[in-house]
This record gives sequence, C-alpha cells and structure tokens, in this order.
Amino acid sequence: MADIVVSEFMDEAAIAASLSGFDVLYDPGLVDRPGDLAAAVTGARALIVRNRTQVRGALLEAADALVCVGRLGVGLDNIDVPACEARAVKVFPATGANDIGVAEYVIGTAMMLLRGAYTATDEVIAGAWPRNRLMGREVYGKTMGLVGFGSIARETGKRAAALGMTIVAYDPFVPEGDAAWSQPWGRVAKRELEALLAEADVVSLHVPLTDATRNLVDAAALALCKRDAILINAARGGVVDEPALAAALKEGRLGGAALDVFETEPLAAEKGGVFAGCPNLVLTPHIAGVSVESNVRVSAVTAENVRRCLEGA
Repeated sequence: MADIVVSEFMDEAAIAASLSGFDVLYDPGLVDRPGDLAAAVTGARALIVRNRTQVRGALLEAADALVCVGRLGVGLDNIDVPACEARAVKVFPATGANDIGVAEYVIGTAMMLLRGAYTATDEVIAGAWPRNRLMGREVYGKTMGLVGFGSIARETGKRAAALGMTIVAYDPFVPEGDAAWSQPWGRVAKRELEALLAEADVVSLHVPLTDATRNLVDAAALALCKRDAILINAARGGVVDEPALAAALKEGRLGGAALDVFETEPLAAEKGGVFAGCPNLVLTPHIAGVSVESNVRVSAVTAENVRRCLEGA
C-alpha cells in the first residue's frame, strides 16, 4: 500500500529528491484506469495529480486515509475543494511554477497568429511563393487585453510590454487603486470587459472556471471584438463558447484564435469537429504551462508541499 499515489506524469527526479523515504506509486497511466486508481488511493495519505484526475465523488470516498492532494498546476476545477476541506484534506496547487511557460505560450502564439506566415511550408516546397497573401501584422504597437490580472497575466503583460504593446486588463477583484496596476515594467490600464474586448488587438484569457466565467466569451462578447482581433485561451476550458468561436472565425468576424484548453478534455473528435475549416486557428492539448523547465519547477514545488505536509501530519 503506497503512502503517495501519483496518477499523472511528473518529473521523476523531483520524486527521488523530495519524496525519498515514502512509499510512492508513480503510474501516470492511472488517470485512464479509474478502477485501478480507486484501489491505489485506498490507504494512501497523499495523491498527486495534474488536471485530468477528477478528485471528487467515488475517488475521494476510496481515498479513506487521504491527508493532502498535490496539484501539478494551479487550476483546481478538477478537485472538489469543499469536499476536501470537509474531510480536512489539504490541497496544494503549484502556484507560480508554470507562469513563465503560459506567458511565453501566449506571446509566441499571438505573434504567430498576427503574422500569419507560418503555414506556407508545403506551398514553398512545391514551388509556390505566396508573399502577398502572407503579409501579416507586427505585434509592436498593438494592444494586449488581459482578461484576469493574476500572476500569469502579469508575466504575459511584462513580455507584451517589452515588445511595444499597450497593456489593458479586466479584473473585478483588483480594485482601481491597487498597486498591481503599476507594474515595474509599466502602467496597466484597468478596463471593464466590454471596453477591453472592443479595444484589444489580442485578447488573452487568465481566469479560472467558475459559474461567473463559464461561457464568459460567448457570441455576444465575440461580437464586441475587432474583426481582426486574436483570442487566446490558455486558462480554462468552458470560459469560451466553442461553437460561437468557431462560427465567428468561419464568418470572418474574428482574425484568429488559439485554444489550449477545452470544455471537455481530451477533445473528442465529435466535439472537435466544430472547428473543422476554421481559418487562422491553433489548437493545442492543454500544454501551454508544460515545458521541460516548468515541469521540473511544478514537480519540485508539489513534491515539497506534499513532503512537508506528510512530515507534519
């Protein structure tokens, strides 16, 4: 019977460095074998997950000795936090450990979608030379609109400002006079959501999935955006109305989009079919915050959190 169960991929060096002395079951395939996972967590004191393991209901019931849950990331929508609190199970997100990875994803993707020159490989190989069609836009001088202004958004804003972008942000939980609006790299203008959508050349989402943010970017919100605006969601699936986004792209009412997160993950072929034929669209498998470097950081932070918790239990 393991002390610690790890149900999704993790840096194994972090396990060896911080969790030596504990009986650790590391099986990143457990997330896809719910029966085996339920059996594994019976008697375990800690469970380490990413975003796919649903720590709720029957799994929590099976985890009869659970003391803590380590989350290899920051979003907690796959964890029933109130149920954990009711059982005195501590939940440890890896706050800050993947901020850089997500921020770089947003900036790199925004530049790619604005420029629009990176889909011509097959044409160039075949002897075509589509220079006029691929004359894209520079990121310099554009406005980056951040929906949510937490730590990842601030890292994104920092990089966008360095490229000559103007930064505006919407966050009802950061009041007007808060010091956060004056960052070391520049002043950020606070906007209401509707004004931000109308102003921004690039809209990047940085909010958790809650009742208030579900389908926050719906058909009405998309109608407020510039026709050539770029939308990037590397936050949480469900924040964007996916059929509405697909329709806006196909009808030429939006300049481009990138989704790293989806309402249902993994994105099944049936659900993914709505995006078929969408121009200037990038879809990635919830990978924005996962780089070689961030995986090491997230794993180290989580392993240390779990170790300290179990040693103090």
